[in-house]
Amino acid sequence: MNSETYLMQDAIGNARPETAETAADAAITTDAARMRVENLSVYYGKTRAVKDVDMSIKTLKVTALIGPSGCGKSTFLRCLNRMHELTPGARVEGKVLLDEQDLYGAGVDPVEVRRRVGMVFQKPNPFPNMSVRDNVVAVFGLNGVRDQKLLDEIVEKNLRGAALWDEVKDDLHKSGASLSGGQQQRLCIARALAVNPEVLLMDEPCSALDPIATAKIEELIHELKERVTIAIVTHNMQQAARVSDFTGFFYLGELVEFGETATLFTAPEKRQTEDYITGRFG
Repeated sequence: MNSETYLMQDAIGNARPETAETAADAAITTDAARMRVENLSVYYGKTRAVKDVDMSIKTLKVTALIGPSGCGKSTFLRCLNRMHELTPGARVEGKVLLDEQDLYGAGVDPVEVRRRVGMVFQKPNPFPNMSVRDNVVAVFGLNGVRDQKLLDEIVEKNLRGAALWDEVKDDLHKSGASLSGGQQQRLCIARALAVNPEVLLMDEPCSALDPIATAKIEELIHELKERVTIAIVTHNMQQAARVSDFTGFFYLGELVEFGETATLFTAPEKRQTEDYITGRFG
């Protein structure tokens, strides 16, 4: 199943417009961990791609995952909303807790998990043959929502939230695929925000973008963390330093070091971390 199919199928019946805070949202402070990962290992067949990871992702903070290609950081990210289950032969051992609920516990619906923990992919993927407007509210239409005033409010609110409204407000009926690469990625962010996720995962969201578009996405990340917890995989260490509050360094499937970004980049505890961030390998 590709990412477009996942987005269309797994959002049906699970779209939730952004309205007032839930009781759970209101009770959580930025000092708390929104997600906790305990002893997480990920397998593809007999191959263990991620090994015994423990990590906390703090509420309304940005957590960056860095490391060389193939080190397991994207695999780890996909486990946070059970996206890895779409890959044949993939399985997980350990726990991923969202507000202390084990997302791999008995009876937990992976469709609901993926609504609560949204995903923005590396390559912008607006739904084909859909307008800008319809991209944002696609899941609501699939779920039978026909209140045009409500849909218009959702479109404007989330395009504003993705810092895209002013650029497209006069072209909402144009194809989403007609936008520039950076605009397409912000459209995908607006689509992800429309169902009111509690956590937003970003898998190298700027790797296909030019420097100007990248700067806009980074500015947007700073704005978004006021209302949503973010975890981002990036191959760009400078980007991790600019946008994140906490950083985890992965190498050969292991979480080598995790801590506050400023400390990890200036005074890492592990020699491997220092070697990587100073360019000795990677």
